[in-house]
Amino acid sequence: MTIAQFSLFLVAFSGFCWTVVYLDSIRLGFKDATYAIPFWALALNIAWELQQAVFEYQSAGFVLQVGISAIWFVLDCVILYTYFRFGKKYFPKNLQERWFLVWSILVLLTAFIVQYVFLIEFGLYVGRQYSAFLQNLLMSVLFVGMLVSRGCREGQSLTIAVSKWLGTLAPTIIYGILGGEYMSGPNALILVAGGFCSLFDLIYIWMLLRTKGVEKRNETPAVLF
Repeated sequence: MTIAQFSLFLVAFSGFCWTVVYLDSIRLGFKDATYAIPFWALALNIAWELQQAVFEYQSAGFVLQVGISAIWFVLDCVILYTYFRFGKKYFPKNLQERWFLVWSILVLLTAFIVQYVFLIEFGLYVGRQYSAFLQNLLMSVLFVGMLVSRGCREGQSLTIAVSKWLGTLAPTIIYGILGGEYMSGPNALILVAGGFCSLFDLIYIWMLLRTKGVEKRNETPAVLF
């Protein structure tokens, strides 16, 4: 197997793993009446996926990553629906009616602008890698925060945790070690960000193994996660 073939395998493997994350997040969202991906991470994901699907299709036509991004975007829209349906209960009670929607729109708007600026500053192919790994690092930390805030495994599973870890590890190998397409060689920023993603993902898996199942959630608001 050549490096190019191995990289393509890792792209497909990452796409499969993240699809599993999103499908199980949808399942648990409706089962536990919650949302299963921290909201800031969800907003950044949706913005990244939509922009990648549109701009890369315009640039390169229908390539593998365009199809993967489009599928992820549709699945994340379903998860976003669970957030708007069930997420208000995590917001401070005295602010729920007036500010929940305002806050949610502000987060989504911020995510779309930040992701777009990455593309403008670094270009489509390099910008998407930098933004993807930085948002994945944020996501890995936010999952730990969500588990701590909820105090139980509500909307969370080992399927999500392990798939999320492997789904980020694969592109870390591609772009951090092998160099990947459109990269001049191994990339230190991606390698370090991806390495810390694995660290926090493994911490999250360890914490999840030691956390009880779905029980009465903590009173601490979790919508910021």
